[in-house]
Amino acid sequence: MSIDYLMAKAKKGNKTRPTRVSPAAFIQAITHPQRRADALELVQMMRAITGTSPRMWGPTIIGFDQVHYVYPTGREGDIPLAGFSPRKQALVIYLGPGIDNKSLLSRLGKHKAGVGCLYINKLDDVDRTVLKKLIGNSVLEMRRLYPRAGKPARAR
Repeated sequence: MSIDYLMAKAKKGNKTRPTRVSPAAFIQAITHPQRRADALELVQMMRAITGTSPRMWGPTIIGFDQVHYVYPTGREGDIPLAGFSPRKQALVIYLGPGIDNKSLLSRLGKHKAGVGCLYINKLDDVDRTVLKKLIGNSVLEMRRLYPRAGKPARAR
């Protein structure tokens, strides 16, 4: 799920919301050792970039901070500012507008790009410095596009 996907779902009543599940417990339950280690590293990376602690959004997304958006129709909602999901087949990193930086993507290393998200098999396949820049650029752009406003989403 990309940031765009989450925003589209929010139009219909976003089901991906913060939960009370512990991100640490979720990560410890990951059976694949490399995926678990990569998830722990991504938590540290995104915590440093966003300056916020992780929260679970839905059953599988580890999100950081949140963006409150309002459409011209008046519909509004909240999505993670940045996040990732350590899926069985790949790490999915939600970049939103950061995915548009072709120069950085060309230097990233082995990855696939979707709408607003990166698919990475393992962090060792990519240049971490470039990944940090992509995430950082995305966070800055998301904060510019969607300044914080309104009530934060409540955990279920």
